[in-house]
Amino acid sequence: MTIEATDDPGLAGHPALAAYLATQKSKKQVPVRIGVPESARLSPHVLKATLGGGAAGVVGLWGAQVRPSARLDALFATAAHLTGLLAGYGVLVMLLLMARVPAIEHGIGADRLARWHGRGGRHVLTLCLAHMVFALCGYAAHTGTDLFSAARDLLGYGAIAAAALGTALLVAVGVTSARAVRGRVRHETWRAVHLLAYAAAALAFAHQLVGPDIAGNVLAVWVWAMLHAIVAVLLLWYRGVVPVRQALRHSLRVLDVRREGPDVVSVVVQGIGLDELRAESGQFFRWRFLQRRLWRTALPFSLSAPVRDDTLRITVKAIGDHTRRIRRLKPGTRVLATGPFGAMTAHRRTRRKVLLIAGGVGITPMRALFETLPGGPGDITLLYRANDAAQLVLREELEAIARTRQAGLHYLLGPSDASFDPLAPQALRNLLPDLGEYDVYLCGPPGMADAAIAALTRAGVPAEHIHSENFSY
Repeated sequence: MTIEATDDPGLAGHPALAAYLATQKSKKQVPVRIGVPESARLSPHVLKATLGGGAAGVVGLWGAQVRPSARLDALFATAAHLTGLLAGYGVLVMLLLMARVPAIEHGIGADRLARWHGRGGRHVLTLCLAHMVFALCGYAAHTGTDLFSAARDLLGYGAIAAAALGTALLVAVGVTSARAVRGRVRHETWRAVHLLAYAAAALAFAHQLVGPDIAGNVLAVWVWAMLHAIVAVLLLWYRGVVPVRQALRHSLRVLDVRREGPDVVSVVVQGIGLDELRAESGQFFRWRFLQRRLWRTALPFSLSAPVRDDTLRITVKAIGDHTRRIRRLKPGTRVLATGPFGAMTAHRRTRRKVLLIAGGVGITPMRALFETLPGGPGDITLLYRANDAAQLVLREELEAIARTRQAGLHYLLGPSDASFDPLAPQALRNLLPDLGEYDVYLCGPPGMADAAIAALTRAGVPAEHIHSENFSY
């Protein structure tokens, strides 16, 4: 089904659109990133360069202390020192990526950070285990004992026992995060185990401060301690202080819970001074509802409407125990909301025409962007993929926005295993012959999103103009 642009010129409810159209009276070209509020954003390239520079510094610290030797025990010890330093630095990086620092989250995107964290975590765990093996073999070679006796002797040192315990905790975190295990573990259990990473980092820090690579150099001790202190402060501030401060300052409470469709509800949260949050369409918060059986877990949900009248709205589909309980939220329930987070905002836009593609409940950030992205008649188009019309969420709102904005709205209905794929490259080009000239924003289930990205690329959309952000829990 398709809803085309109409002649309704009403712009009263869309100040961003009105401001954009006003600029077009005197400008022939659409300026890049129109009407986007500037906030601190750290680009992926800058972050990678910074972290890579830190890793190079760690290798330099190791290299400055290497004493060349062909003895077997010295070779093992040298390898143990390098892997240990890199493992310690890697733990710090993993904690930084998940510290929810706004400049990092807004510039990189939560989904990309999660992928970096997942891949990096595997490398860090490998380095920790390699450090343990090299150190054990080096000690055994140096003392002329077997590995079992060497392990028993080494565990007699408090700092080494702490490091071994920290490594065991990281192994537990890694096992529960493995794809084969993650789907079988409840989110609350996974989260509780994941918190052990903090204890592992503290134990590793205690071990490193007495190790030969750090303890023997006053400057190294000072730098290493400062790095840990900075990351610890960021974690405490953005994961602890900020949520509580926002709760006290904005006094968030559930105002209403509205049924939107089968197993889908919208939760309207009211507060004080919510404009101060500077939340943008396309972003999400991590929500913790202070009600029995809900308060223990904070989950990410995108805003499904712009902030207005001191209210925030999310639209949630029941796909697990926690989300099913959200349907029974009572008005007046207090809310802790951390954010906003996410990089899939108007800030990424570089072209005049924009295509929004949504699948399932992925319509929530797309609906907010559909209303607020600046653009003239025909500049904004939304494709909404669903199995059937009954699964379309927020349909009346989407059609009202399409009429008001003179935007394109297309419903792509049908089972995913149908012989005709409405998101195939040729099908997309039939809908939008000039598709290669669009910026594309995409949100949907992982399988659908991956297939859509592949189809868009084959249809001629450059990868740098495809913006997607998916997070799961």
